[in-house]
Amino acid sequence: MRDFRPRHPRLPELAAELGKFGSVGAVAYVVQLTVTNLLWANGVQAMTGQVLGTLCAIAVAFVGNRFWTFGNRARTGYGRETFLFLVMNGVGMLIQVGCQAFSLYVLGLDGPLAQNLSGNVVGVGLGSLFRFFSYRTWVFPPEPETVPGGRRGSGGDGEQPGGATGDGTNRAQG
Repeated sequence: MRDFRPRHPRLPELAAELGKFGSVGAVAYVVQLTVTNLLWANGVQAMTGQVLGTLCAIAVAFVGNRFWTFGNRARTGYGRETFLFLVMNGVGMLIQVGCQAFSLYVLGLDGPLAQNLSGNVVGVGLGSLFRFFSYRTWVFPPEPETVPGGRRGSGGDGEQPGGATGDGTNRAQG
């Protein structure tokens, strides 16, 4: 058990990011639930209310994730980050709305409890898993690692991180 942390040096960073992501997500979730249920209570159709509530939550999540959760990562440009964030949230929203649509149109469950469970529990859970992965990977990428000699990985010699050369071979394998 003592050897676990030295063998997994990035685990504390991942845990911190996951905690921050969860905190931002919790605030965005409250915003989404509040807006969605207020819209539903005022006669807005189920799917429309879900989409509008989710859009409000996306705005809250962008600010929290860009400036706090992934604030220590590479800044790749506000426009690029915003565009990718919106695209990834669009996919996450499709996952979420897809769960609700399945419950509503396939299973025929149209009550408030079913709407909340399918869209706001199952859908948000699956969408959040996708969002966390996509934010870490594409929207807010890590700083490129510095290799010995002061150069950053994936430099001009065609080498990519992990020893790949870009031509399908891997230098680490010989």
